[in-house]
Amino acid sequence: MEHSERPHPNYVAVFIGLALLTVVELWVARLAWPKTTVILLLVFLAVWKALMVALYFMHLKFETNRIRIMVVAPLPLAVILVVAVIQEFR
Repeated sequence: MEHSERPHPNYVAVFIGLALLTVVELWVARLAWPKTTVILLLVFLAVWKALMVALYFMHLKFETNRIRIMVVAPLPLAVILVVAVIQEFR
């Protein structure tokens, strides 16, 4: 099996990006905006951070589409399960 050289991500830059997004999340959490708006912003930022972790620290950015599809395929089920649990507590 031949080993192919792939570029390594700049882990320090990714870490700084994640840290900045965390600071933004803390700032958004303290805003006096409607609760729904704050929650939607926080969820968006959390998804953005999770995407950065998956792409760079889990090396999905450098994988084939087959591997990416395997990772993304269960996500709709996760969303359905979360929505179902939220509906139970309404």
